[in-house]
Amino acid sequence: MSLKQRLIEQITLEGPMSVADYMSSCLLDPVDGYYTRHVRLGADGDFITAPLVSQMFGEMIGVWVAQTWLAMNSPPAFRLVEIGGGDGALMSDILRVADHVPGLREAIQVVMVEPSPRLRAQQAQTIAGALFLTDVNAISIDLPVIIVANEVLDCLPARQYVRTEEGWAERAVGIIDGDLAFGLVETDYTPAAQAEPGQIIEVSRAQQQFAANLAAVIKSATGAVLLLDYGRAVAGPGDTLQALSLHEKRHPLEAPGKHDLTIWADFEAIANVLSTHVKLSDIKTQGEFLGRAGISARLAALSEKNPDHADKLQRQYERLTSASEMGELFKVMAFAYPASLPLFALED
Repeated sequence: MSLKQRLIEQITLEGPMSVADYMSSCLLDPVDGYYTRHVRLGADGDFITAPLVSQMFGEMIGVWVAQTWLAMNSPPAFRLVEIGGGDGALMSDILRVADHVPGLREAIQVVMVEPSPRLRAQQAQTIAGALFLTDVNAISIDLPVIIVANEVLDCLPARQYVRTEEGWAERAVGIIDGDLAFGLVETDYTPAAQAEPGQIIEVSRAQQQFAANLAAVIKSATGAVLLLDYGRAVAGPGDTLQALSLHEKRHPLEAPGKHDLTIWADFEAIANVLSTHVKLSDIKTQGEFLGRAGISARLAALSEKNPDHADKLQRQYERLTSASEMGELFKVMAFAYPASLPLFALED
């Protein structure tokens, strides 16, 4: 029985389900979830992430890791943790940078946190000697940590609330004429954000809890966290739930488990949750962060070394940094503990 058929049965028996619960089922169902069974990355897959656009992205993250390690007084051993590491390309690029910083590569103990069996298998082929975990709460705290999470927040589900003429209702997944359909159910919840009738406010407790869990890790172990994702720096209305298949947008209810489902990261809500617990950076655009980290100099060096690929490198650079590509929509935020730890490229 397909996941869609099982969801229809479940809703028939139990009633409409929240958008958040629907997302969780589609992405992580143990039998037919997207990340369990169907995930496909890259130009020939369903979507492409920044590390697959260009090595320059991962190298700038590597620079951030190196600068953070130096600011931590170069501990002789620490855990470099990547969450949701895709096919391992980002970690590979980070480690290549680490090879050029005296003492850094020898200090690194690589930890990959990955719930997807398919992606864990790919990462194991790329990252030799890594420790694999399925949950951030399993990260050991006996050594300092530096944590990177690129495009993880958007996979964490959110509930959707609709402002109506009478007040607030929750958007839910139900059944109409035997098929999955969106509708509204009553709610006692009142979102803090302002909205006009017909507008949607998204609230992701999962994103907030994820960040809080990471904050708990660095408060116990000391260290820093870097979050990169597409989303909002300031809360506001909008329906950002989308399904992707072969780089094309599809209806989110069309094929549960077969398509990637995402929702924008809410950086402001995350910052509000963390503000009294850890040192927070400003929220920067990806273009600004990469620029501060030195991507223009890296582009020049690669173009000089590979003149036949200069045009391709320039296109990759523009895709990562341009406001009309990934540079503006994608945001970057870091947090650290203790508060004396500087946050490279994210502080004015």
